[in-house]
Amino acid sequence: MGTAYKGRFITLEGGEGAGKSTQAARLEAALRAAGISVLRTREPGGAPGADILRELLLSGRHDWAPLAEVMLHFAARAEHVARTIAPALAAGIWVICDRFTDSTMVYQGWGLGADRAAIAGLSDILGIVPDLTLVLDVQVATTEARLMSRGLAADRYEKLGAAFFARVREGFLAVAAEHPERCAVVSGEDAADVVTAALLEAVWRRFPETVAP
Repeated sequence: MGTAYKGRFITLEGGEGAGKSTQAARLEAALRAAGISVLRTREPGGAPGADILRELLLSGRHDWAPLAEVMLHFAARAEHVARTIAPALAAGIWVICDRFTDSTMVYQGWGLGADRAAIAGLSDILGIVPDLTLVLDVQVATTEARLMSRGLAADRYEKLGAAFFARVREGFLAVAAEHPERCAVVSGEDAADVVTAALLEAVWRRFPETVAP
């Protein structure tokens, strides 16, 4: 289990509007304050080739077959790992990634009905597992309210509606229950400072060799 690299690999997961991007930035700042070298990245994307595929996946211009969508996500992810994540970890840098393989399992597998066994197999082929996955959990009503308050053009997944959001929430909680050795579920319903404190507690607990500030 884990990356077997010098750096630590932390992923943030959760449904739409869970606060992952905000908390990833806050986590980066806290780790830097503790004297840790950090790289923050996201998926899909995180490398030039992966960013090209991100636009294809999120634009909504094409209705991909479920397996094709899975393969596109893993093509982007393979590029991301090779060009960005693995080199940073090898250099001893901690990587914080907004979404990783669990998002494909949940969004495409639980949410859209793609073959979960195939997704698991592709994850194995990729050959890299997070050291810690922080799952931000929010109610479907919270997801809908936060998306509405953004006032931005919705991407493809944000348009899929309450039933999809419910399947996604169920999927993330199921993944976390299946992998308790690397997953910590944190409520995303609270104020941002409260959520950040809970995430940091999970980080220091998982990496006791790291001295918290």
